[in-house]
Amino acid sequence: MQDFAPASRLVWIVCTLIALLMLLTGLSLFVGYVDIGPLRLVQGALAGDLVPQRILLDIRLPRTILCVAVGATLGLTGAAMQGLLRNPLAEPGLLGVSSGAALGAVLALYTGFANAFYLALPLSGFAGTALACAFVFALAGSTTHRTTLILGGVAVSSLCGALISLILNWSSNPLAMSEIVFWMMGSLADRSHQDLLLALPFMVLGCGVLLSCGTALRALALGEDTAHSMGVNLGRLRMKILLGAALAVGASVSVSGSIGFIGLVAPHLMRRSMQGDPARLLPVSALAGAVLLLLADLGVRFLYNSGQELKLGVLTSLVGAPFFLALILRRKGNEHGE
Repeated sequence: MQDFAPASRLVWIVCTLIALLMLLTGLSLFVGYVDIGPLRLVQGALAGDLVPQRILLDIRLPRTILCVAVGATLGLTGAAMQGLLRNPLAEPGLLGVSSGAALGAVLALYTGFANAFYLALPLSGFAGTALACAFVFALAGSTTHRTTLILGGVAVSSLCGALISLILNWSSNPLAMSEIVFWMMGSLADRSHQDLLLALPFMVLGCGVLLSCGTALRALALGEDTAHSMGVNLGRLRMKILLGAALAVGASVSVSGSIGFIGLVAPHLMRRSMQGDPARLLPVSALAGAVLLLLADLGVRFLYNSGQELKLGVLTSLVGAPFFLALILRRKGNEHGE
């Protein structure tokens, strides 16, 4: 039997991540573009003053909660996908979930439907995710090999990317085009309680489905034949993870836009500490994803000078791409050392 990480190490890492999460959540609530101290902000909000109440409760609170939820969703989904496909390069976009949501939102912006009512944009993202997942489900079936699942996801991602490019190419409205481009860069600025109420239930439901797959993923890490002999239904496991990823990532992309590398980086940072145990990697990757996205969102605010705020997805890509390159170089060095 594979020797996984001791429980004491898991407890220590979880406690450290929770402490970091609480610290960064506090910073996220009290750091912003309005120069007002934390004590005055809290006292003003509790006293019912309009400006502090609006800043703390209506602007920073939903942004912070969404940041934690989206980061946790991406980290958890990345760990689940890597465990299912046994591929360290897997991430939520691999099966077309993110691309489907992006296409739905871009169509809403292009046609003007996004201006019809407040929730039109996130609902369009949901619709895009549902269509993309339905297509992957149809291709994968219940007993198909994981390679077919990956190929189906890649095909859906490529098709969605091509359709987004086509829409940008046809767009004659510079305002609509700039809205599409900025949305695709990913951001949590100006999100409200309505966005939170729309997306959070689906994220919680999807994350619950993914967390319930931990034991089966641990058996799968020992090989498909061993997992089958231990009573794991691989077809059902694939469907559960695909459904959970669709619910969680579709909801997060619908309100945040495209935010890359969190689902790839968070599991990689935690994998060695968990000694490759997929069941324990799931919750710690969720915590690590929330911590990473909070750090990135605070970085966006600290880097603000004037004019347009730096988009969150741009910053995660700027940090995530060098990390990914370093990972490849280290892997290459290890291969040469063997």
